[in-house]
Parts: sequence; C-alpha cells; structure tokens
Amino acid sequence: MLYFYISIPSYQWLQLMEMAKKNSYHHGDLKNALIKAGTEILAKNGVGGLSLRQVAQKAGVSHTAPYAHFADKQALIAAISTEGFRQLHEQVLVVADDYAADPARQLLETAWTYVQFAMNDPDQFKIMFSSVLEKEKEYPDFVEMSQKTFQQVVAVVARCQEVGVLQEGPGELTAVTVWSAVHGLIALLLEGQIPRAVLEQFSLRQMLIFSLNQLCRPGFSFADSQ
Repeated sequence: MLYFYISIPSYQWLQLMEMAKKNSYHHGDLKNALIKAGTEILAKNGVGGLSLRQVAQKAGVSHTAPYAHFADKQALIAAISTEGFRQLHEQVLVVADDYAADPARQLLETAWTYVQFAMNDPDQFKIMFSSVLEKEKEYPDFVEMSQKTFQQVVAVVARCQEVGVLQEGPGELTAVTVWSAVHGLIALLLEGQIPRAVLEQFSLRQMLIFSLNQLCRPGFSFADSQ
C-alpha cells in the first residue's frame, strides 16, 4: 500500500487551525464565547483594559470576528449585562412560580436566588451593577431585561404587602428598600467586609433571613426553610 504525504507550510497549518476554530462556533456560540471572554477581561482589568481585539484573542478567533456582533466595547458590555439580567430573570421566575402560594417564602427564595446568582458568578454580577455601561438607553435589550427583572421583584413585594408581611407603601419604593438590603449584604460579602466573627457564627442564608426580618411588620418573620 502506498501512502502519499502532502507537505503544508507551518503558516498554512496555523491558518487552517484558525479556520477550524472559527468554524467551531455556530448558532450563537461565538457571541457567547465573546461575552464570556469579555466578562473575564473586564472583571480583571477594568473597562480601561477591555478591547474587542483582546476579547477576540482570548476567545481564540480573528481580531475582526467580534465586529460581527458588537460595534464597540460598550456594545459588548451591554451584551454582558443583558445576558446576566436574562439569566437572573429566568431564575427568579422559576422561584416565584414554585412558591406562588406562599408570598413570604416566595420573597425569601427570590432573595436567596439573587444571593446565589451573585456568589456563583461574581464577575458578571459586578459588571451588571457597575457604571461601566455608558448611555444605557442606547441599548434597548438591556433596558428591557433589567426592567423586567426589577418588576418581578416589585410583584413579589406587592404580594407580601397584600398579606401583611411587609408594610404598606409604594410598591416600587418598597421593592427598592428590600433590594437595597439584599444587595448591600452581597456587596459586603464580595468585598470581604463582613467581620470574620460574624461569618464564623452565621451562614449566608441566616444573614439574609435576619436582614429580611428587619423589614417585616410586627408579628411576621421569615423562617429558615430549606
């Protein structure tokens, strides 16, 4: 049996490998890969260290590939934040549906979902709630998804107000108050600002429940149900 070998210059091998890598991205995989790479770079180097060229390099594609999805790095940041809110919104909807018959538990589990989301992906979480995205109104997908997420929180809070768990008042303002308590706890955790003595005595869920209980009307409290 005869074997024929074709000699291909090394630079052509590199080109073929690059083409194969680019072809491996399909059905939105390239966009997701760029978002993931952008999240990692942004979290590590900040907005000043982010560029579409660096994102392309980290994702292993040509330097022009990102422009098929993003006009500039602000568009990429908007996509990172939008994807984060989409994931958070989906998770909150599942929890809200699971505990629809129990408003207090619904609020507790919604807050716990928010905490877990932040702990599982702190880089994306920090980007979502930072000021690195300029001119937010220019990105309607981001505006829509972030507002949908907040309105879901408003709906959960309103149900708790209806049954007397939370005090009466403007629904959106009350939602901001609850959100502030939970978000503040997360921020302290992510920045390592909670004293070790507290962390050694109480679990994260216990700290969350204690925070929520400070907002309850007299005679009501959130129980630690697993």
